[in-house]
This record gives sequence, structure tokens and C-alpha cells, in this order.
Amino acid sequence: MPYTTTARRPRWWAELLLIAVVYGAYSAGRLLARGDVSTAVDNGLAILRAEKALFLDAETPLNRLFTDTPAIGVPADFVYASLHYLVTPLILVWLFRRRPLRYRAARTWLMLSTLLGLVGFTLVPTCPPRLLDATHGFVDTMAQYSSYGWWGGEASAPRGMGGLTNQYAAMPSLHVGWALWCGVMLWRHGRTPLLRTLAVAYPLVTTLVVMGTANHYFLDAVAGVAVMGAGALLARPAMRLADRVRARVPNRFSGRAAEPAAGSAAGAVTGAAPAGAGSAAGTVSGGKSPIVGAGCQTSTGERIPGQRTTSAGPTPSAGADDSTPAAAR
Repeated sequence: MPYTTTARRPRWWAELLLIAVVYGAYSAGRLLARGDVSTAVDNGLAILRAEKALFLDAETPLNRLFTDTPAIGVPADFVYASLHYLVTPLILVWLFRRRPLRYRAARTWLMLSTLLGLVGFTLVPTCPPRLLDATHGFVDTMAQYSSYGWWGGEASAPRGMGGLTNQYAAMPSLHVGWALWCGVMLWRHGRTPLLRTLAVAYPLVTTLVVMGTANHYFLDAVAGVAVMGAGALLARPAMRLADRVRARVPNRFSGRAAEPAAGSAAGAVTGAAPAGAGSAAGTVSGGKSPIVGAGCQTSTGERIPGQRTTSAGPTPSAGADDSTPAAAR
């Protein structure tokens, strides 16, 4: 069962700020994580050799197909350059609006997995297939078909902005990881056959696209799935930790009533009523006092006191009959 701790809808501005901060930190860390080019090339070749030994190098025939068939290669480049940045935010917004009780767990899972991916980029800088020497047989379809779109020859960044991205951040593939997250959200919370179909198709298509465009190896995709799995396992403990921290931080705007004064609290606990309380003493004895303020009391279950005065209410007018019992006044 998904972990939920509150029935309140998250504040949209707080969520927007949080996502912006995490994504900004991720993007900056991705740039700072640029490793040595020779190390990245060595890692890429090691992955390629391992795949060939295991007969898993599906990126080689797929890249050849995308290169030789523009009707496949061009749409694939559009998918790679755009859907990664469109579908994921749209599903976040959809969850926020339609499944608010599930939103927090989903957002936490996505963010933790993204940060884990950053660790992978730092520890294992990897040269993607498209940047290997041409003798390995890969063609950069993004560069080949760049005249059809806004991207240039440097990853999926807009033309002329390739220097703002780390082209050796290939292991793990967060294109595949984020697509898997989107698929799980659509499958778990979608209600129509179309959404269920998209839940399966989107991660599969993304996996084929990242390999066919020579942006990732098959093992990069596997690592992307593994990162999402680790993020899913860590999401619940992370939310519990956040809840404990939040509980220890006083919230000035929580709207909770202040604690009663020491004297009145003692009277409520011991059952001793203040002087002139009259019948209220019977109410406070043996339980919590419903009296929340001078001269006002509440019924069981009420939070805001009504204007029902106790026997310690206003002083009767001078013309009142002094022989009238206090309870009848």
C-alpha cells in the first residue's frame, strides 16, 4: 500500500518550489559530475564488450534501422528530445490534482531515484554509443536529423546549447527510469484501457528510442530500472523521516489552540471548579473540562466554543429577583 501521512492536498506553490530546487540541483550536479573523457570512453567500451559477450547489444541493429529509415529515425529523435521533459511533469500535475493522497509518495519516489541517478553519473561517467569512434558502427541520429528539429549535434539540448549538458551522463538512463515511473503511475492510478495501454507502451518505446538513437546502451536502460527500484524502496523510509522532522519543528501557522493556563488545567484534571462555576463543576469532575474560555463552554466534539455562558456568566442586572436560583438566571 502506498505510504500516506495526511489527507490534506499539498500546497501547489510549495511543491513547485521543491521540484524546481531538486531539478536545479540535479542539473547543476550533472554538469559538475563531468568525468575524464578517457575514463568515460573506457567505461562505454567495457559496457559494449559485456553486452556483446552476453548477446545483449540490441542498440547496434536498432541504430542501423533508425539511421537507414528516416520515417523511424526522425520521430524517434523527437520522442527522445521532448517527451522526457513533457510527460513526466504532466503526470505529476495529474497526480497532484486527481490523486492528492498518492502524490507525495509518487513525487518522493521520483526525486530520490533522480538523485540516485546523479550518483551514478558521478561514479561511472560513460560515453554513449553515438560518441564512440565510428569504427564501432554507431551513428548519432540526433546529429543526422538535426535539421528536422531544434536540437543540434550535442545530445537533446537546443541547438547551440550543447555546452550546458553533460554528454557523458549515460549510466543509468533516466530517460528509461522516468518513463518507467510514468508507466507505473498510469497503470496504478489510471482507470481506462487507453491509460493502461500507454502505461505499458511508453516505457517500452522509450527504451527502444534511447538505444536506436545511440544515446544509451541496453545496460544503461537496465541500470535506469534498478535506480527506480532503489528509489521505490527508499521512498517510504524517507517520508517517515521527513514526518518525524516536521513533527519536531513548531508550526506557528498550524492553527492549534494554545494550551490552557496551569491553574485552569489543574482545575479540569482534579475536578475542582472555579468559584461561582455552579453546575459546571459537575461537568468537569471525572473527565476533561469542556470549558475553553471564561464564560464559554463547548459541547462534546466541538472545537470552537459557542456563545453559551456557564453559571460564571455576566452579573445579573440590578432589577433581577435575587431569590431566583442561579441556574435559572
